[in-house]
Amino acid sequence: MTANRNGLPEIARKAESLAVAIENAVRGFAKYNKYAIGANLRTAVMLVVQVCNRAWRDRSRQIHWVNELVWVIDELKVVLQLAKQLHAFKSFNQFEVIIRAADDLGRCAGGWKRALHDKGQNSAVSQQERAQILSDRYASQSGPKHRQHCATQGDVQ
Repeated sequence: MTANRNGLPEIARKAESLAVAIENAVRGFAKYNKYAIGANLRTAVMLVVQVCNRAWRDRSRQIHWVNELVWVIDELKVVLQLAKQLHAFKSFNQFEVIIRAADDLGRCAGGWKRALHDKGQNSAVSQQERAQILSDRYASQSGPKHRQHCATQGDVQ
């Protein structure tokens, strides 16, 4: 995930754009929907923006925050669907634009999650396992001193 010149990754910019689109849509809701389902939409999209920011900035817990981001985006989509069923949006077109942006954001978050999972999966092999695998291959050829050297070379890779 790369950042633009403002320091924000593309997914954070998309989350902010979605928040603005939802805010503008809620502004046009009927009074009852504005203070009921509209408040839920505003809260849900703000949580998406906040968790996205945490996922980008808290590198030590990035996997946790990206997993959380996937969940809060899914929950936002549920609230969007409910708002559509309640006919809160001015038009289906307005809803469609917002739900497509939410789907796109969800795809970005899912891709980020897969990228982190793939990275974490490769580092999940412990150094001991790696050393054991390397030493088993050369064990019959060279004895313990050579096995130790191969194991440390494997740890560097």
